[in-house]
Amino acid sequence: MTETMRKLAREEFPGNLSEIPDPPDELFVLGTIPPLEHTFICVVGSRKHTSYGKEAAERIIAGLAGYPIVIVSGLAIGIDSIAHAAALNAGLITLAVPGSGLNENVLYPASNRLLAKKIIERGGALISPFKPDFKATEWSFPARNRIMAGMSQAVLLIEAEEKSGTGITARLALDYNRDVYAVPGSIFSPTSRGTNALIAGGATPITQSADLLTALGFEVRDNAKISSPAPENMSPDEHMLWELLREPISRDDLVRMLKMPTSRASEVMSLMEIKGLIKDIAGKIMRA
Repeated sequence: MTETMRKLAREEFPGNLSEIPDPPDELFVLGTIPPLEHTFICVVGSRKHTSYGKEAAERIIAGLAGYPIVIVSGLAIGIDSIAHAAALNAGLITLAVPGSGLNENVLYPASNRLLAKKIIERGGALISPFKPDFKATEWSFPARNRIMAGMSQAVLLIEAEEKSGTGITARLALDYNRDVYAVPGSIFSPTSRGTNALIAGGATPITQSADLLTALGFEVRDNAKISSPAPENMSPDEHMLWELLREPISRDDLVRMLKMPTSRASEVMSLMEIKGLIKDIAGKIMRA
């Protein structure tokens, strides 16, 4: 990473971080801090995520495209990295707070250094309260969790065991008077016990992007888009596909719903993408 690292002044701290009772003494950054008027959402979850957790994170974050929202997470393996990648795919700014310093030789985990580079290249940033050459330790992860919770207006949990770092982030968010949201999961899944317990304790359940946008105070634009007339000069096949896209749908599901040969369905989708009528975000096809 060729980006120049710098130390932030207190007035430059992102989001609401300067308002918490225990703000960091130092904060180092690689990349660009987004405008403070954006809404910062911390998205965290289990390292041992299920396919359900992955799809939930990708679908919910994809539906935030076009809103002034910043996705904050911890660059960890699992839901954290999925959240960062989904934000990039949706064209959202994302901030990563690793449990290490920001020098490339110590950045943790090493397997996510390419993701870290993409975050910076797409207008986001890496942020750390640790010295640039600090190597991650067991205690540094809870310490960085307070940075993520502190800078965010709300925390969204997607899969969490009963006792986990994700739960620590949720407790910190409550201590800082932040809103806590959680995606409900199966009663049989260990990775959903933490999120289900939070919901039982009063956290707002989130099952789709519209739930999150409404909770954050945004006007959900999807309904207006769905009720708007279809673009002119579409073929009958294109019009059929357009009508099916009342919400993001996976490519495979869309092919099945179209009930036409796969080759023809792929041709229609490709033409509509070229025309700018539809787009593929995080593996879901949606109206552009």
